[in-house]
Amino acid sequence: MISITQYNLDKIEDLFSQLGYRVRYEKGNFKTGACVIQNSKVIVVNKFSNLEIKINSLILILKDFEVNKDDLEEKYWLFYLTLVKPKD
Repeated sequence: MISITQYNLDKIEDLFSQLGYRVRYEKGNFKTGACVIQNSKVIVVNKFSNLEIKINSLILILKDFEVNKDDLEEKYWLFYLTLVKPKD
């Protein structure tokens, strides 16, 4: 598990950007999720969630994606593997 820091949240946002998704923070009474809006890949995160919930929600979404090594630059691929690998 990664540490809960703004730096790691920024890295996860960059990872989604590499995958063609835009992460948006919006207010409202909803759960964080991914969707396609008018051909735009968007991840919407509740802006009032704390840092830990934001990071854990984004990691859960990432685990639902099928990502290939060719989809990412090497440094993002290695980071992706640290996020989605099962705990021993």
